[in-house]
Formats: sequence, C-alpha cells, structure tokens
Amino acid sequence: MSEKILVCVAWPYCNGDMHIGHIAGAYLPSDIFARYHRLRGNDVLMVSGSDTHGTPITVRAEEEGISPRQVVDRYHPRNVEMMRQLGISFDLFTETDTENHWAVTQEMFLEHIRNEIVYRATMPQLYCVDCNKWLADRYVEGVCPHCGYDGARGDQCDNCGRTYDATELIRPRCKYCGGSNIEVRETEHFFLDLGAVNEPLLTWVSDGSKAHWRPNVYNYTVSRLASRELRGRPITRDISWGITIPVEGYEDKRIYVWYDAVIGYLSASKEWAVITGRPDAWQEWWHDRAARTYYFIGKDNIDFHTIIWPGMLIGYGHGLNLPYDVPANEYLNVEGRKLSKSRRWMIVMRDVLERYAPDPWRYALAASMPESTDVNFTWDEFVRRNNEELVATWGNLANRVLGFAYKRFDGKVPPPGALTSDDQAMLDAIQPAFDKVTAALDAVKIKQALGEAMALAHEANRYLNVKEPWKQIKTDPEGAATSVYVALRVIDTLKVLFAPFLPFTCQALHEQLGYDGQLFGEPYTETLPESERSHLALRYDASAASGKWAISDLQPGQALRDPKPLFLKLEPSVAEEEVERMTSGA
Repeated sequence: MSEKILVCVAWPYCNGDMHIGHIAGAYLPSDIFARYHRLRGNDVLMVSGSDTHGTPITVRAEEEGISPRQVVDRYHPRNVEMMRQLGISFDLFTETDTENHWAVTQEMFLEHIRNEIVYRATMPQLYCVDCNKWLADRYVEGVCPHCGYDGARGDQCDNCGRTYDATELIRPRCKYCGGSNIEVRETEHFFLDLGAVNEPLLTWVSDGSKAHWRPNVYNYTVSRLASRELRGRPITRDISWGITIPVEGYEDKRIYVWYDAVIGYLSASKEWAVITGRPDAWQEWWHDRAARTYYFIGKDNIDFHTIIWPGMLIGYGHGLNLPYDVPANEYLNVEGRKLSKSRRWMIVMRDVLERYAPDPWRYALAASMPESTDVNFTWDEFVRRNNEELVATWGNLANRVLGFAYKRFDGKVPPPGALTSDDQAMLDAIQPAFDKVTAALDAVKIKQALGEAMALAHEANRYLNVKEPWKQIKTDPEGAATSVYVALRVIDTLKVLFAPFLPFTCQALHEQLGYDGQLFGEPYTETLPESERSHLALRYDASAASGKWAISDLQPGQALRDPKPLFLKLEPSVAEEEVERMTSGA
C-alpha cells in the first residue's frame, strides 16, 4: 500500500541567483528523497517556492532603485529555470506574493488571534534618527549578543545561528546610512505567543517518536524547549512590502516574512490541489495521521521548523500534521571559505549549468552533502569525482559491458550458462547492496546511500576484471555470455539505485538497456493565472513515469540499444580555471 510523503523544502529569498550551498543544503537532498519515494510507488507531494517578502528583497530593490516586485520578477524565473535544468522535481514551486498565499496566511493569522496565540503589545524597536526610519531586522547589523560575531543581522546571527530581538544587538548600525545614530523607540505590533505552546511542543518532541531525527536537530530542539525560554515573538513590522494585516488600524504595517514563509508549505499544498482540479486533495497529506512530513532545510532554520512552525500549527488548532522529520543540513563551504553573496564568494548554480551537465553536479554535491558537519567543496574534488567515480567507475562499467554485449551478442542480453562461484557471488551481492541503499534513503542519509551504490559498482568492476569476458569469449563463449549477463543484471539494478541521484544519465542508460518509457516524469514550468497577476511555477508531470524501485529482472534476449558514454571526462585544468573565475569575481 502506498504511503503519503509530504516533502517541504525551505523557501529561498528571491534576491539573487541561488548558489551550490543552497542546492546541497535543501533542494538536491529533497529531490533525491522525493524521487526515491516515487520509485517506491508512494504518493509524494513536494512543495516550496520563492520567498518574495523578505527584507533581503527590499534591500536589493533600494540598492538598485527599483521596486521589490521587479527584483522578484528578475530572479524568480531564473531560479525556476535553474531548478528545472538541474532536475529538481517539485510538484509545485511557487512564490509567496500570490493571492492564494496571502489568503492562507491572513486566515491563519486571524485564527491565531481567535485562539489567543497571537496578541498585541508594544515593543522596543530600533529607529534610525538620521534616516527617520524604523529598522526592520535586515536593516540593522551589529555584534551578536551570544557569540560576539560582528556583522550579525537584526534577528539572527549567521555565525552561531541563534535568534534574538534586534534591540539585543551590541553596537547596532543602520544598513541604510551606515550610521549608529540609532534609538530604541516603542511601537505596537502583533506577537506570536510561543510561551503558550512551550509545554505542548516539549511533550511532542519528547514523546519517544523522534529517534530518527538527526542528533543535532533533536538535541538543539529539546534543549531550547526544556529551558522554557520561549516567549512572545513579533510577527509584524513597520514596513510597506509584504502581506497586509487583516485588522483595521494597521494599514502601515505588514505581516513579517518569517511568519508568512513557513505558512507557505500549507499554502503551496493548497495551491497545488486547486491547480490539479482536486481542491481538497491537500488534506491527504496534512490531515491523514499516517502521512509523513519531511522538512528539508539548512541548520540556520532549525528553530523555525522544529519549534516555531510546529507551535504555529498547534496554535492553529485544525489538526494539521506536525513534522515527522526535519533533516537539517550543515553548511557547504567552498575552497575553505564560507559562501557569501555579499562578498561574491560563491558558485552560482545557474552559471555552472551552462558549462557542465547536471548529473555530475548532482553527484558531486550528493557525495559531499553536509549532513552531519560542515563540508568543504573544492573544484579539484569536483573534477576528481567526475573523472574517477562517474567516468572511470560507474560510466565505464555501464559503457564497456553494454558496448561489448551490443557488438558480440547481436545487440541482445545473452542467455547465461552454468553459474560459477564468482558469478553467483556477484549476483548474491545485489540484494544486500539494494537493502543498504534503501535503508539509508529511508533514513534520509543521502551521502551514505550514494556510497553504498558506488560500492556495488566497484564490486562489479572487480568482478569484470576477474572474468574479462572480452578475453573469455575466445575460449569459452558460454562463460563470456554468463559474465555479461551477470554484469548487465548488476548494471540494471545500479541504474535504479543511482536514478534518484543521476536521473538524466540513468534515463539514458534505461533506454540503452532496451526499456521504453521514463523512470520519472518531467519537471516543467507553467504560468499560473490569478485574478490580479499571473506567476511562474515549477511543476512535475508524473504521467509518463514507469520506474520501479526493484532489483533487475532483465531477461535474456532483451534487445539493447547502441550504447553511448554517460559522462565526459574533464581536464585537470578545469579546477584551476574555475578557482580563478571565482577569485576574479570576489
């Protein structure tokens, strides 16, 4: 029986092109996980979208002298197209500046007021006297009150990840003018009463059902909740860009981004249901207690997904499912330095896809995925993984066996003869490897799963080096046919195991093995109409998908197609050239 799997992915700020840290942190692991479950035959709903209301967008707009909407209209389509090229298979990647998202957010806001989890109160807020402006979180920076990092933004420190009120910053500076003529003034806002849900959250997290959570996520969450330090957190700001407050008298304020962005998981699910012609279908993932919800994020967003968003769902009171797992990733650094848009030290995913095929990137980032610790990506390692692991190990295995079979066995899978102990041992290695990859993907251990699949590829190469069917055929044609048959069975299984990671080349291999149809459906872009403004979305068409998560049942006599190399070797000079490209742009 199929399971309901809801894959929720962090909403990226729409103020620039996405870099490989974003991809490795949330978008690639979620896609691999979703593709795996689709092959399992499970009902997957994968949603996210561009966060269009954050102050990073307004900062960018003011720097360029354009409107926030113009910033969104520039970068949202670029990121949508990049993810399509990379094969990120969202059922819906939308944005937050839509009528649907505004309506869902305002409805939850009013329900929170009715349930007394949102209240009004005055609060001290930073005000720049020289600019005559209130300073929302991204418009002020200073020294972190927790770790002492100079350059911390107004609501969260990029260095230690802790959240706080902007008034706690040490030596705050205005981002508009760079000055420090800043006062603390009182202003009225709406607050989310997190203290009211502290105990229900602690009970939920400590109920014994979170053993599958990553230790860093679980320990951090329990520690925060056990300290009982949660309190009211403002969810509105004195800004003009964002969702309006559906309460009279607050026309000059807006619902703040961190509150509305997490609601996007629910609003996108509802939007998807309407688009597909089944307006109530979203409830199958949000109300069915057997459904499992996974939130793919970076470690700086753990707070929002294990405490704040579950607290909002509890306070909403409509029986919506709480997170089943929050597999937060650590950071991906590049060439020993932290990725930074402002310092222009980054590898833009859209840019490198113009020079390299998507699957080598998917492989390199999956193999270097920062699941339990920060990981350093280097261009030397990218070239090495492509040449030694994709080309020499996996690609060469598939190409030389299919090429030999196509030429020497009339383009068909040869019938096996009697199995030797080596043949049987190779076939016997398939099931344990398949089980290990399955278990790792079930546990969202992406890097481990990829390693187990590659280990089977190494074993298949060892087997071929022992059997050498291209020599064996001269003296023992039946034995050579058996060796090729066994190797093709392993390759056909590896095609399935690698498919969530390498969908483009595994589809090509699927066809070379003589199969028709698609392992997966196709991500595609669509312009979705609204009464006021249409918006571009990334969607996924599963209608042609026929792939199954199963060990090969390749039959003797199956017609093969003329094989072609799956991967291209890169020159070692590529690494030096790309580092120079980064250095010149920094």
